[in-house]
Formats: sequence, structure tokens, C-alpha cells
Amino acid sequence: MAAGRTVRVLNVAEKPSVAKAVAGILSRNQGLRVRNGRSRFNRIFEFDYSIRGQHCHMLFTSVTGHLMELEFEERYRKWHSCDPADLYHAPVRKFVPQDKLDIKRTLEEEARKCQWLVLWLDCDREGENIAFEVVEICSAANNHLNIWRARFSALIDREIHESVQNLVRPNQLFADAVDARQEIDLRIGASFTRFQTMLLKDAFVIDFATDDRNLVLSYGPCQFPTLGFVVERYWEIQAHEPEEFWTINCSHTLDEGIATFNWMRGHIFDYTYAVIIYEMCTLEPTATVTKVKNQEKLKYPPHPLNTIELEKRASRYFRMSSEHTMKVAEELYQSGFISYPRTETDCFSARTDLHAMVQEQQGHPLWGSYAQRLLDPEARLWRSPSNGGHDDKAHPPIHPTKYSAGESGWSQDHHRLYELVVRHFLACVSQPAIGAETIVEIDIAGEQFSVSGRVILQKNYLDVYRFESWGGSMIPTYSVGQQFIPTALTLDSGVTRPPPLLSEADLLNCMDKAGIGTDATMHDHIKKLLDRCYATKDSNTRFSPTNLGEALVMGYDDMGYELWKPYLRSMMECDMKAVSIGTKRKAEVLETCLQQMKACFLDARLNKVKLLEAMAIFFERCNRPGTNEQQGAVDIVRPCSACQESNMVLKRKPDGNFMVGCLGFPQCRNVVWLPGSISTATVTNHICDSCSPGPVFKIQFKFRRLEIPSDYDVDHLGCIGGCDETLKQLTEICGTGSRNPPSTSARGRGTTASSTNAQRVSTMQGVCEHCRQTGHSSNDCPTQVSRRQSVRPRGRNSQRGGSSVSCNSCGTLCALRTANTANNRGRKFYSCQECNFFVWEDSVNGNNTQGQSVPHASYRRAANSGSNSSRRGRRGRGGRSGASTTNTRFVSATGEPVSGMSCYICGDPSHFANVCPDRDI
Repeated sequence: MAAGRTVRVLNVAEKPSVAKAVAGILSRNQGLRVRNGRSRFNRIFEFDYSIRGQHCHMLFTSVTGHLMELEFEERYRKWHSCDPADLYHAPVRKFVPQDKLDIKRTLEEEARKCQWLVLWLDCDREGENIAFEVVEICSAANNHLNIWRARFSALIDREIHESVQNLVRPNQLFADAVDARQEIDLRIGASFTRFQTMLLKDAFVIDFATDDRNLVLSYGPCQFPTLGFVVERYWEIQAHEPEEFWTINCSHTLDEGIATFNWMRGHIFDYTYAVIIYEMCTLEPTATVTKVKNQEKLKYPPHPLNTIELEKRASRYFRMSSEHTMKVAEELYQSGFISYPRTETDCFSARTDLHAMVQEQQGHPLWGSYAQRLLDPEARLWRSPSNGGHDDKAHPPIHPTKYSAGESGWSQDHHRLYELVVRHFLACVSQPAIGAETIVEIDIAGEQFSVSGRVILQKNYLDVYRFESWGGSMIPTYSVGQQFIPTALTLDSGVTRPPPLLSEADLLNCMDKAGIGTDATMHDHIKKLLDRCYATKDSNTRFSPTNLGEALVMGYDDMGYELWKPYLRSMMECDMKAVSIGTKRKAEVLETCLQQMKACFLDARLNKVKLLEAMAIFFERCNRPGTNEQQGAVDIVRPCSACQESNMVLKRKPDGNFMVGCLGFPQCRNVVWLPGSISTATVTNHICDSCSPGPVFKIQFKFRRLEIPSDYDVDHLGCIGGCDETLKQLTEICGTGSRNPPSTSARGRGTTASSTNAQRVSTMQGVCEHCRQTGHSSNDCPTQVSRRQSVRPRGRNSQRGGSSVSCNSCGTLCALRTANTANNRGRKFYSCQECNFFVWEDSVNGNNTQGQSVPHASYRRAANSGSNSSRRGRRGRGGRSGASTTNTRFVSATGEPVSGMSCYICGDPSHFANVCPDRDI
């Protein structure tokens, strides 16, 4: 940085308050000019400054946290636009949101006029990532910028001037680690959140939100393990069974005081055994002193303060939430009173001038005298602080940076937190407390008892660190071999107690040990548990899971995948740390983590019944319309062979019929219509071996008995890929749900929609439709059941010149018809116009006399569908063109003749719309 012409330098801070503070320090408030940028909240400060002899004209502005957001491309952003599993590989992009476009324009305009860019973002991974967002915007406007990074930990003159004179290059690895975390969290969080929200919110009455239609059951890869800690402790408490125990207590009173001896066995659970030992002691109660040990004890001061310890101690001492603690600490930092509050470091560098920090506190009315003693060599109170073993290489431990006896605008929490930071710093550079401890052991009838007493000789750091104490009590003086009769010797009972609920300090400690989150994000994960109604916090800052939180953890736990445990996230955090130090590449970590979590997601979806069962324990089922359709959106059947981008899913339409459609609708209209006789359908984890593109998951179907031929099973594990002949035949016989006009839909309730008025009257009067007798229903008619078991041809019909078959129910001669379906075109069959019966002609002629009952309602629906065809529009299943003549007799899917009909596409009466040559025009 050699001297020369004046260089225009664009400086960018992370917050407007930091920009104002740094600009004031560097300009010393002389010649400082202020003007507005595009954003009225992010002003621009101008002044002249010299960087290593180079005269610079400084322009200082700011962003407001992250300038960009990471999001899926538009097509994947709507919840029902794709299969949630697609989110593990769907394209993502970083963009500047609408509310920050003015900041972006300011950066672009100023960057075009500058030669240098100096980044004053917070010196952690998150700040480095924001720095590269600024670099991207500014470099796009001016690719000749010389880019530098200022590293600082406190908004004080010494640090700021030193940092600007020792500029470094920004760290791409830190930014890559944050990019990896953002992408992993986005993909995992979005996929699981969509999955469990669509699966559960409309299936159960969840009363945590007034507008349950907008309820989001969020999943976060850090948030859920945090919830897991809360639930696991709660389960430990619930599972605890109190057990009674017995212990022997001994006390001895002298003029010097009282000594209460503890039984060295602790306690035992066998009452008889305890009574025997106690009686032995009472029979020979003389106590003999067997050991007297005097030793010096030290109580060491705490390690230097990092973020997690700050949050834990503020919670323990002041009952401040971790979120509120960080908010107050940030305000103290921006005002210049404490160092940067987001740090993992708990050891001071050898270059740190600790004495200077203590000197600043000598004038304080509460701890000023202690600071003076620290600096007095004769007091011998000073001690180099201990090394906690953590160093993030970015910031020092949290310490005071400016003296204050209390500012006018401070709240009580500002005073408390500033006092904690100062007292903690003074304590960690102090000598440990010194005490004298005496341990006395006695023997009574072979049983050992002990007592300890302590006296503090020198309090040292405890004089300033009022938040800690060193309990102890004086005991009488004993000598080895001394004997005495105890003043009291009792057999006392007690019961075991469960562990307490996790406090906020406990929860932070669990997260820290397991590597869940970072020092800058842990408080956010805890807050989300409360915001999402997964947990509650009582007045003692102890956490309990709500029914919703417990149900979610229970569901995933029953699946076998420990998604609520910290292990997966802990490994991810280790991988992201490896990215930040360069031992792993971002792409490698992304691929590994996302592949692992996608496998977990697919497994969780296959076992979603576990989530439903767990929720059913705590919540009532919801009968809201559309619930089945919502849940069906997650039943993936196969990849779509048409668009080759989305998946085909099993859905239940509002009329009760099932279909398999592409999630890419309306861009992709690929659909497989299923038989209208299905009552239930569930996608299984069985994969078809022959159909492609795969995997094609088989579906477990359950058909309505009265709507399928008697020789077909009600339960069928089928494949919609094209290899399943049974499914094809039932589709031809029964028709598809897509052919059912709304006016005749019975939502799968049998044939009532096509019954005649006479039949409906008979049913209402309790008369069987088949034998005209009372006392049983038509479904249970003995004559009907017997006739279904054997159908025989009734001889020849000379008038028709062929076989004549009578209906097995009413005895009426059946008409011979010709099928016009894809697989049975031209094949003849007999059917009764009044009853549920049909049989193929070649089965009769081949001495196969087994007739088949079919739902007559399906004939009626197909025959009457023309009146509603114009309402459905062009929603056919794909056409075949075929030649026909005006003498051709057309039939429905099962062979029912249809007259007086015409194609709704071209108007030609010689064919239906499904085979219209103009269908795809």
C-alpha cells in the first residue's frame, strides 16, 4: 500500500450502528460528512484517512445482516409443486430480497466510484459469508476493486485503528462453510417440514394455533435434536419409579459444634438388611476415629468468558433467556462497552494487554478497589488466566472494553450483564480461593462413617465474583483413636427422585457438548422450540415438551431412525468446521450430508404410519374435507415417464375415487386412472421388478366386494406400471373413477347411485331386491349367494343362432354384446340389463360356465356420461384413432350398448371422444 494519489475506499459494516461507530473513531469526528444512500436506514459517512501512508477518501456505509437469501427456484417454492424428496437436488439460488434492493443499489453506485473495498463485517463465519455477499454485489458493478478485510473484536479506538492498519484478505473457506450449512438446512428443513405438515396438520385437531389452516409443523436439523434433549429428559422423569431406601445417620455434638457423619455405604434398598446393620450399630454404639486428614483446598476461578458460558451464567444467575442475553450483549458491544459477544474462544492471547483492561475499572464504586488490589504487586492477587482449550481464531473471550458506572439508557439487564462480564474478567485474572479442609472417618461396629469440614483461608477471586460461593462448615477437632458415643444414631428412610427438567443452562450445555448449532445460533434454536409450540418454559427456566413436541419425537423414535438425536447434526457440524479450515471441500460435504439425510427422509416417509400413530395418542382425528387428498400428496408411486422431472403420486379425489397423477401438474398432465371400485389404496415399499422407469412402488388395493366379479380377490397388491393384468381387467370391467360424473358419484358406497326408484323403495322398506322376502338384506340373500357360486348356460336360442345365457339372479335371458375396450376389442359377452351379471362368450363356449357379477351401476355411469362430458373438458387418458362405420354398435367399457350419443369433440355419432381422431389437435 504505497503512498500516491488519493484512493477512494468503500467501507461496508454489518449494521448501521457499527458503521457510525467505526467512522466516528477513524475520523475522530473531524471532517466527518454524512449523506443518505438509497436506503434511509443505511447512511454514508465520508472522511479522509491514511492507511499505511496511503491517503484515502473513506466512504463508510453498511448492510443489515445478510444481504442475500438462499431459496429454491420458483417452480419448487410452492408446497404442492413437487415431491418433497425432490428438494434434495432441486436448483437453489441466492438473491437479494425486495426489502434490501435499496442497499444493493447503494453498494453498486458507490463501488463504481471506488478503487478499494474494505469489509468491516463481524469476524466469524457468518460475518465472512455476508462479506462475500457484499463482494459479489460490488464486484459485479466494478470488477477492478482491491478487496480487503478488517478484523476487529471491539468497537474501541485501539482495536479499530490497529485493524485498519493491518488489513487482510477475506477468508473464502469460512464463507463456504456457511454456504454449506445454509443449503443443508434449507433442503432438510423444507423437505421434512412439508412432509410432516401435509401429513399431520389436516389429519388431527391441533389446538396450538387459532388459525390451524396456516399451522406449520417445522423441522430443523438443529431444532429437532434440541427438542430431543427436552423430550428425553421428560421421558426419564415419566419413567422413574420411586424406590424406598434406608440409610444410617450419625451425629455428634460438642461445645465446638456439631459433626454430622454420613454412612459410607450411602444407602441400601433392602429394609431387612438395613435393620440388621442398624441393630449391630446400636448394640455396639461406640465410635472410634480411624482417620483424620487435613489438607489445603483450592477453588479455581472460571475460564475466560465465551458465548455459551455467558448465556448459561446469565440464565443461572439472572434467569435471562439465551435469546434476550444475546440481544443485550449485542447492544453493549455496539455501544463499545464489551468485546464481540459471539465467540467460542475461552483463552486470552499472550499479546493481550490484560493489565490495561483492569486499569480501566479502578474507578468503579463496586469493584474498583478490587481492581486496584489486582494491580498491586504486594497483594499477590494477580494470576494469568487459565486456558479453556477453545480458540476460534476470530475473537478473544468476552471482556469489558470501556469503563462505565451505568449509562442513563441502560435497563436493569444491561447493568446485570455488564457487571457479569466485568466481574468474570476480574475473577479470571485472580488467584484461586484457598481453604483448609478436614476429613474425619469413624468406625461403629464395623460400619464406616465420614464427615468433612472446611474453612476459607483466603477468598481471593470470590471477593469480586459474588455469583459463586464456597460452602463449608466448621467441625469439632478429632484425633485418631479417639472414641465417643454418638449423640444420635438413626435409621432413616427416603425415596429415589427423578432428575429435574432441563433448565436453559442445562439445555445449552447439552447442545454444546453434542455440537448442536454454534455459539451464534444456539439461542435461536431454543427460541424456535417455544415459538413452534414444541416446548414450554416455566418460571424456573425449565423446559417441558408439549403434546405436539412429544408426539413428533415419539413418531420418529418409533421409526427407528434417531432423527431427534444429536448424532447426525453433530457430524454435519464437524464437516462444516472441516470446510472452514480447508480439510474438506464444500461440494464433498454437501453431497455426503444430503445423500444421508435423503435416505432418512425416504425411510421416514415409508414409515409415516408411525407418526400418525404417535399423533393419535395425543390428538383427536380430524374429519375435515380434503384430508385424504392432502395426505395423498406424499404417497410417491414412481418417477413420471412423461416429464421425467417430477414424481407420480397416489391421490384421492374429492369424489372418493383414486388416481395416480404427476406432481408437475398443470405443466405435466400425465395420469393413470384407477378402477372406480377401489375402497382404499396405500402405497407400499414393495418395488416392481419389471416396470421402468423405476422404482415403481406397488399399491395395496382393497376393492368393494359388490363392484367386482366374484372370482377376483377383494385385496390386491398391484402395480400401475403396466405389468398388472388383474388391474387392467378390473379397470375394463368396472370402469375408472374418471368416468364417473359428479351427479352419480356415491364416493365408493356401492351401487345405490344407479339403483332404480323401485329398488330404493324396496331397500327402504326392508324387502330383499332378489327374492322379495323380508328379514335379510339384498347383500345377504341366500338365493343370490347360491346362484353366484354356479352359473350354467340355459340352452340354445334359435332366434339368435348362438348360446343363450340366463342371468343367475333374475333368470332373464342375457343380451350378447361386443366389447370396444383396448384389450378386449371385438370380444363378445353376455350381460343382464337388470342385474349385476356378465360372462364372456368364449368362456361359455369353452365350457367355462363361471359367470361374473359386476356392478350394474358402472354400466349406467358409462352410458349416462355423455350428458356431463362437456363439463369435464378434454381430460381423457390419451387417444387411439380407429375407423368405424355408421352401423357400428358402440358399447361402454364393459360392453353396455349406448345409443343416441355422439363424440363431444367433433360431434360424430360413430365414435366416442376417447377414440376421436381429432382428440389431440
